Amino acid sequence: MNTNAGKRAFLTGASSGIGRALAPELAARGYDLVLAARNADSLERLRQDLAARHPQRQVQVRALDVTRYDEVQAAIAETAAQGGLDLVVANAGIGSTGPIGNGHFAGDRAVIETNVLGAMATIDAAVAVFRRQQRGHVVVISSVAAYRGLPGAGSYSASKAAIAVYADAARIELHGTPIRVTTLFPGFIDTPINQDMKSRPFLIGVERGARIVADLIERRVQTSTVPVMPWCLIAPLLRLLPAGLLARGGSGR
Repeated sequence: MNTNAGKRAFLTGASSGIGRALAPELAARGYDLVLAARNADSLERLRQDLAARHPQRQVQVRALDVTRYDEVQAAIAETAAQGGLDLVVANAGIGSTGPIGNGHFAGDRAVIETNVLGAMATIDAAVAVFRRQQRGHVVVISSVAAYRGLPGAGSYSASKAAIAVYADAARIELHGTPIRVTTLFPGFIDTPINQDMKSRPFLIGVERGARIVADLIERRVQTSTVPVMPWCLIAPLLRLLPAGLLARGGSGR
């Protein structure tokens, strides 16, 4: 049963990884979709796949780089004006480039520009729309890496911690309104962003990860790890682990 029939979702980072897997999950649950990412060809292939699998759903694609902040805000405002908007998923993100001090600062800067400023632009635009219409749901994809600075993933960990705190501020500001803010902290989900890592504990497939994300969206939770177990227990413990133990374990999402 499609309980979300007539609802419309805007999803960034939709051309690969969690976003690519989440799109059909949302379509199957009744959402019409506006899918955004930098790779227009991948988006079009996804649109065609969704049209074949879910012909009753309306699916639009939009080539969008979230580091073009004004364009992000315009895209979300235009989407709402043209067909309404119920759900915005700030999912676009890129990974880290290597250890601190090894000449990777340009890559670190790109991580912050995408994962923090791009996500902030997405959230800000969504909240502006939802304040005007007095309803809506913002979903922010952080990471268990937000719980601790991980070796080889300093900028990634920092970016996911920063956007989680920003989302928390939005949730507090919107307390008592009909606008919901959800922050999700994926563990190791089998996506290109982590496939080169030496260790990926508690790894799950991207389709399973997307189903869990969609379930949590429908439950309108405030925060959750993905999957809930075992990460709801393990992620907070990352803050307590000795630095030496983490140094031996390497980096991860």
